[in-house]
Amino acid sequence: MIELVRAADCIACDKCVDVCPTSVFDRTDSGIPVIARQSDCQTCFMCEAYCPADALYVAPRVTPLAPDEEIPEDQVGRYRREIGWGRGRRPGSLVAIGPELPRAQPPRRG
Repeated sequence: MIELVRAADCIACDKCVDVCPTSVFDRTDSGIPVIARQSDCQTCFMCEAYCPADALYVAPRVTPLAPDEEIPEDQVGRYRREIGWGRGRRPGSLVAIGPELPRAQPPRRG
């Protein structure tokens, strides 16, 4: 669930507003979007993935953080970094580790 728009890092591009499928954000006169409908967040990470300034944090839960829970600073913008989006980053598919896939022979014809 969306938890944070870090105003100090936001470049007011409104990409998060544009890509959110459930219109969680509202535009403001200052240019820094606000989380207006947090309960509508689907935890799809689209806003965090498209944020060119890594100024957003989406918690990987479908419920808001408790009031006493702190947002881990090293996690802000991490999703975008992990998937390899952004200048100078390797695409996540190139660094993914998974099981070795068997190489099968093509099916016989005829």
